[in-house]
Amino acid sequence: MQINHIPGFWVLDVTATTTRVQGPDGYIFLIGLAVLIILPLLYLVYRKTFGKNRSVGNKRKQGFWTRKKVSIELEKDRLYYPDTIRLIVRNTGKSDVDIDRPMLIFRNFWSKRKFRLKGTQRYSFYPLLLEPGKTHDLSIDLNHFYRHDKRLKRYPRITLIVSDVSGKKFPPKSIMLRKTLFR
Repeated sequence: MQINHIPGFWVLDVTATTTRVQGPDGYIFLIGLAVLIILPLLYLVYRKTFGKNRSVGNKRKQGFWTRKKVSIELEKDRLYYPDTIRLIVRNTGKSDVDIDRPMLIFRNFWSKRKFRLKGTQRYSFYPLLLEPGKTHDLSIDLNHFYRHDKRLKRYPRITLIVSDVSGKKFPPKSIMLRKTLFR
């Protein structure tokens, strides 16, 4: 590009040239993407390792990676046709867990009936706060459900689903109430 000076006028001499334009190099995009992924991961690892021992008052500050671990057990009083079932919930994690009302599901092959457990003897104690290392024990009388619906005696399996108040479901536990062709 040349600029010629003519008295009184400025003239811009533009000559058209062809050049071959290439796109951006692909490696730059990949490096930028890797940086965007690695930096947050390094930050999370840093918080996990060095941010662990921070405490606020008496409560420990819950970190990003803190998992709530709960073990659930179901026991029955007899091998077949039990009258009561015992639900044992243990907090094996390092943080407090708010247990919501458990769901009791009577299962048949193609149908199921769901019941929310509120408590015992007209006393409602859910949501329940379980501190680390604590255990919750609940005895469930099945005759109460059988009086409600006589057809439930024909349902061979009971599943209990326990969840957190925030909606996180813990692995369900099932037991067989009577012999079936499949068990």
